[in-house]
Amino acid sequence: MESLGELLKRTPMGNEALRRSAELMDELLADPLVERFRAKNPELDTNTIRLNLNRFYQYVKEYRNCERCPGLDLCPNDFEGHYTMLSCDNVNGEVRLYDRKVSCKKFIARQNEEQIRSRVRSFYIDETALRNGYSADEILTNDLGRMEAVGHLLEYIDRTKEQGLQTSGLYLEGHFGTGKTFLMCYLLHELAKAGYSGVIVYMPDFVEDLKAMMHEPGKLKETVDMMKETDLLIFDDIGAENLSPWVRDHVMGGILNYRMQRKPTFYTSNLDLEALEQHFSFTSKEGDDRHKGERIMERIRSYVDVVRVTGTNKRKR
Repeated sequence: MESLGELLKRTPMGNEALRRSAELMDELLADPLVERFRAKNPELDTNTIRLNLNRFYQYVKEYRNCERCPGLDLCPNDFEGHYTMLSCDNVNGEVRLYDRKVSCKKFIARQNEEQIRSRVRSFYIDETALRNGYSADEILTNDLGRMEAVGHLLEYIDRTKEQGLQTSGLYLEGHFGTGKTFLMCYLLHELAKAGYSGVIVYMPDFVEDLKAMMHEPGKLKETVDMMKETDLLIFDDIGAENLSPWVRDHVMGGILNYRMQRKPTFYTSNLDLEALEQHFSFTSKEGDDRHKGERIMERIRSYVDVVRVTGTNKRKR
C-alpha cells in the first residue's frame, strides 16, 4: 500500500500542499524562536518537528501576536489571553513534544482585578474609585490640602497588611466634596488586594431601603448578616440619613454591637462626633432621646480614630 505522501505527489493539489508544507518547514526552522527552542532541546530532530509542524506554527504565531499585543479585548489568539507553550521530553529514547495553553500577564492581571472586585460590595455608591484603584502617589498629589488625612489612611492600610485585621476603624470627617468617599474606596481596594472583603453603604439611600425590607425579613436578615460578617464595613455619609428608632436601635445597633472587638467599621460624615450624637438622639417618631443617642455613639466613638479631611470641594470644579 502506497504512503499518503506518495498519493499526494500524484495529485496537483497534493503536490502544492507538500510544497507549501516544505516552505513552512523551512520558515519555522529559520525562525529565531524555534532556533532557541531547539538549542534548549538538542534531542529534538527535524523529523519530530515535521510531524509536529502545526504545533510549532501555532507556537510561533501566537508568540508573535503577543509581541504586538493589541490588548486583551482584541486578542487574536485562539484562546483569549493565552498563548501556546511547547515542551520536549525524551521517553525511552523517543522524543515527544507537548503543547499547553499559558495565561498571559494581561489575562492574569484581569483575573486578579476581578477577584479583588468580587471581595467588595457597594450599595448606592459610584464604583468608579473602586474600579480604578488609584496609586498612593495620585491619592497624595490630587489635593495637597488633605495630605495629613491621606497619611493616616496609608498608615492604616500598611498596619492592616502587616498586623492583620484591626478591631478599630476610621471616622473621616470633613466638608462636602473633600474626597472622603473616594479615600474610603481606595482603602477598600487596597485591602481587597490583601484578601479582605468589604462593604460600603451610602447611608441616606440604604436607610430608605431598610424600611422597605421590613416586609422582606429574609432579605433583611441576609443584608444585615453580610454587614456583620464582612471584614471591612463603611457607612458613607452617616448623619445625612432620615433615622427611625427601628433603624437606629435594631439595625445599626445590632450591626455595631456584633462588630465590636471583632472587625473594624469605618465612617464618612460631614458631622463631627458630637453633632452625630445629636443626630442619633433625635428621630421623627420619638423626638429627642439622648440616652439612645449616647448608647449607639459608644459603639462608634470607642472604635474609631477620627481623621479630619480638609481640602477643596472637588464637586465645584
